[in-house]
Amino acid sequence: MVFKRLLGSLGVGGPTVETVLEDGAVLPGGTLRGEVRLAGGNASYDIDRVTLELVARAEAEHEEGESEGLVGFARYEVGGAFRLGEEDSYRVPFEVTLPWETPVTELHGEALGITLGVRTELEIAGARDKGDFDAFVVRPLAVQEAVLEAFGQLGFGFRSADLELGHINGSGQQLPFYQEIEIIPAPGYADRLNEIEVTFLAHAGGTEIVLEADGRGGTGVDDALNRHTVGHDEVAHTDWNTVVGGWVEQLAGRYAARGGRGGGDGHGSGMGTGAAVAVGAAGLAVGVAGGMVAAEVVDEVGDFFEGDEEG
Repeated sequence: MVFKRLLGSLGVGGPTVETVLEDGAVLPGGTLRGEVRLAGGNASYDIDRVTLELVARAEAEHEEGESEGLVGFARYEVGGAFRLGEEDSYRVPFEVTLPWETPVTELHGEALGITLGVRTELEIAGARDKGDFDAFVVRPLAVQEAVLEAFGQLGFGFRSADLELGHINGSGQQLPFYQEIEIIPAPGYADRLNEIEVTFLAHAGGTEIVLEADGRGGTGVDDALNRHTVGHDEVAHTDWNTVVGGWVEQLAGRYAARGGRGGGDGHGSGMGTGAAVAVGAAGLAVGVAGGMVAAEVVDEVGDFFEGDEEG
C-alpha cells in the first residue's frame, strides 16, 4: 500500500514522499511496520522531522444532525534532522505500536467499512506538509474474535460497524472515539430486541466489552446496558457460547416478550431473521450499513474533527 505525492507547499521540483506499509493485517496493540521513502527534488532540503499520524474516519452527532471527518488518534516521530540532497534518495524505516483500542477493520477477511490510515508529515525548515493517508488493516484480538464468533454461533447476524466520536461513560476508554458493531438478534430474541451494539475497549491486561440492547417499543424500558471485562489469558479456557448467551439473557430480560416473532415495528434491520440465522451459521459474514448510538451512554462530543473536505 503506497501513496506518493509532490509536496505542494514546496512547489514544482520539490522532494516527493512515498510511504510503504508492511503487508498483512495488524492486531490492536500490535506493531505497524514500514518505511518512508524520500526522493530529492531540484534543490537540497533540511528535513527537521518525519512524523506519522494515525487517523480514522468517525461520525459525530450534534444539534444540526450528523457529520463525519478524519480524527487523529496517535502520532509518532520516526525520523528527522537530516539533509536531503538534490535528487538524493533517503529511507526512514519505522516500527510503531498501535493503541490497544485501535478499531478492527475486518472480520474473517471481510471488510467492515472502517477507514483507518497513516498520514505522513514532513517538517522542512519549519514548514509542514501533510500527505494523504495510506490505509492499513486491523484484525481482531482473540477475545474479540471469540465473542463475535459466539454471537454468530448463537444465531445472531451482523448489520454494520462504525466509529462514533465521543466517550462511553464509566469506561476506561482512551481514544476520542469508539467502535460500535451492530448485531441483529437471533430468532429467539427478535420479539424483544431490535439489535445489540457491541463495543470492545482493549487494554494491556484484557478487554472491556460493552453491550447495549435496543429493545422493541412498548416496554417502558430504556436501552439496556451491561459491561464485562475479560483477560487476554482467559480466551482459550472459556465456553464463549455459554458466556455470551448469558450476557444476552441479562439484556433481553429487561424487555417483555411481544406477541410476534420478529414483528416489524418500524425499527427492523435491513436483514430478515432468516438471513440473520444464515449469517450466524456461516460464522462471521459481515454486512455494512450505518449506525446510531444511544445518547444516554455517550458524553456530548466536542469538535475533534480536523480540517477535512468531506467532514
